[in-house]
Order: sequence, then C-alpha cells, then structure tokens
Amino acid sequence: MSRTIYYTASSLDGFIATPDHSLDWLLSQPLSDEISAEMADLTTRFGAMIMGSSTYRWILDHENLLENPSAWPYTAPSWVMSHRDLPAVEGADIRFAQGDVAAVHAEAVAAADGLDVWIIGGGDLAGQLADAGLLDQIEVSYAPVTLGAGAPLLPRRLDLVQGDVRHDGTFLSATYTVAR
Repeated sequence: MSRTIYYTASSLDGFIATPDHSLDWLLSQPLSDEISAEMADLTTRFGAMIMGSSTYRWILDHENLLENPSAWPYTAPSWVMSHRDLPAVEGADIRFAQGDVAAVHAEAVAAADGLDVWIIGGGDLAGQLADAGLLDQIEVSYAPVTLGAGAPLLPRRLDLVQGDVRHDGTFLSATYTVAR
C-alpha cells in the first residue's frame, strides 16, 4: 500500500529554501556515502511525486532543463501544483494541476502502483495534504546551517510520532509518522 511521504531537507532553524526559493545552501553541504546512496535510490523508491511550483521552478532553472531536457532526474510521474503557467520539460512525465490536493493525490497514488508517493516540496503543500488526512510520514534531514528566514519546513501545527533518527557525519535525519 502506498504511503505519502514528505521527504526533504531542512536548515537547523526549520527552512527548506531561502526567501528567494534557492536551495544552494543545501548543495554546499558535503554528502556522505549514505546520503548519496539514499538520494540515488529515490527514483526507485517512489512511484509518483507531487511538488509545488517553486520547487519545480528551482529544479527547472538549476538543471537548465529547458535547454537540456534529458537532465530531468526523475522517471516517476510528477504532479506540479501551480496557479501559474510553467513550461514543461520535453519528454518528462509532468502533469500540472491546481485546486484540491486530494484529487491530485488520488491520481498520484494510482500512478505509484503500490510504491510510495514523494512530496518533494514545499512545506505548504505537505501541510495541505496533512490537513486533508493524506500525509503519512515526514522524513527530514537537517543540515548544519541556519538560514534565518525562508520557506518553512511546515507552516502549520502537525502532531507527529518520532521514529528513526540517524546521523551520517553531516546531516541529522529523522523520520516522523503523522499522528491521526
């Protein structure tokens, strides 16, 4: 059975992106072999993805995907929640949606075919899914950096049950189940 997992990284002070939606702070962190292997496995672990428009726009620009569409890093169908027109990456299975996250979530779960659904960003999107009772788990890796401001990890209250915690030399990673 598919689980819906908000898998992300956060600064120590609880931000997933800078005020201008950059993730450069994260990419400057050294990655352990453990985290690198985990990142490589994401394409086989998740059968579908849902992301917000700022996350999509950052990936699009950072990877220069309009000029190099083969650099799209994901094979799973991806839904982008957006109220604005965004360009699609040629050859990628990207579906633009707006409105009720429950309807999009149902499509993603069906497409995931038993694998988990990855909420790749952002925090407000994860919060909307939690509000609808559709978020099962949060997996967050805390980087040893503070940002002071930006896009919050989760911009609302959510009751969680702590699961595994591990440290790889740079990141402190924790898994939480959403309390029902």
